[in-house]
Amino acid sequence: MGQSKGSACQLAFVYVGTVVGAGFATGREIVEFFLKFGWPGLFGILVSGGMFTFLGAKMMIISKRINAKSYQEMNIYLFGAQAGRVINVFMLFVLLGVTSVMLSGAGAIFEEQLGMSTQVGMLITIGLSLFVMTTGVKGIFGVNVFVVPLLILFSMIVVADSFIFSETRSAVEWVWPHKWDWLLSAVSYGALNLSLAQAVLVPLANEIPSERVIKKGALLGGVMLTMVLAASFLSLSVLPDVLLYDIPMAQVVFLVARSVHIIYLFIIFGEVFTSVIGNLYGLEKQMKSFLHIKSKYIFAGIMLTAYLTSQIGYGKLISTIYPLFGYVSLAFIGALVYKKIPQK
Repeated sequence: MGQSKGSACQLAFVYVGTVVGAGFATGREIVEFFLKFGWPGLFGILVSGGMFTFLGAKMMIISKRINAKSYQEMNIYLFGAQAGRVINVFMLFVLLGVTSVMLSGAGAIFEEQLGMSTQVGMLITIGLSLFVMTTGVKGIFGVNVFVVPLLILFSMIVVADSFIFSETRSAVEWVWPHKWDWLLSAVSYGALNLSLAQAVLVPLANEIPSERVIKKGALLGGVMLTMVLAASFLSLSVLPDVLLYDIPMAQVVFLVARSVHIIYLFIIFGEVFTSVIGNLYGLEKQMKSFLHIKSKYIFAGIMLTAYLTSQIGYGKLISTIYPLFGYVSLAFIGALVYKKIPQK
């Protein structure tokens, strides 16, 4: 990625593609972290968006200044040598677990929306992922630059059809909750996704020659993430019994914009796919430091482990694993906020 007018946009697209995975694109994360709190969840989206914008930029600038080649070096800088190694082991299991969620999400798309076997969806995703990883970082850039603009465009179309022009509205009322659970949920969501995104963003920062481009890319990426989150929230707010669906965004599209339903399914699958390859990229970088075998065997081992774990089921995985990872990731955010950016 050379320094050009498009560099900030390219970074922003990769940033969005890294964060927008199975739970985000399908709508399950938005339901679990924001919509279940009612309309105050919109304020939570603003909180998460601010974290993506400012803390994401700080993370990448620190990465560039310490010349971090992987997220292992970032965590050692934030937590120290001993604690950093513990965090890196934890991150290994987190990334494996989330990759399992992504695979399960791909299977759920094929089963719930296309009437095909869950296993077919997961095996297709595995095959495509292993193929893209043979092309290296260029493959990750290419997939994100193609898929993310389509996601943003269709998110705006769906929110216009479902919320702005629809005559029906959700029964959710503007009742402020007695507790601040919505805020903790929003912060944990931002913490979860930033801690996971470091697997891609930390080494990516060294591909960008200018900190100015990093700041612009983080700002643009944070704004786009906030927009897509808010648009998805509004679209999902009109869906009755939203908690019953594994792929609620696809159900909204089917009800209010049926003509683009199949296209949107491909976009959702594309976003699941971008997160799978991003996690594969980060996991391989870490495992390569202690497994002295060819990368193709590491990729195959990662996908086999994720495939076996994904058999638990998408809905169960995302409703239990994601909140737990989110709360644990608060330690990462606390360290990121506390730690100063090193001098050049």
